[in-house]
Amino acid sequence: MADHSKSRVQADAAFLRTQTQSLSRNRILSETDTVNQAREANTAKLKERLNKEALDRAAAPPKPRARKGTGSA
Repeated sequence: MADHSKSRVQADAAFLRTQTQSLSRNRILSETDTVNQAREANTAKLKERLNKEALDRAAAPPKPRARKGTGSA
């Protein structure tokens, strides 16, 4: 029974092509998910840092301004 019919060989080849495409698609989707998760984590850290900086600026006392035009010559 080592000999397989032509249709069996074609079916096996078609199955292997489909399986390979599926595995490739799953790998690509997995990589994409990993990249998206990393980007979302970085975005969250950046937003947190920007919010902290904004709060620090709002809490800091205003700097005194230099007076213009009051110089005596």
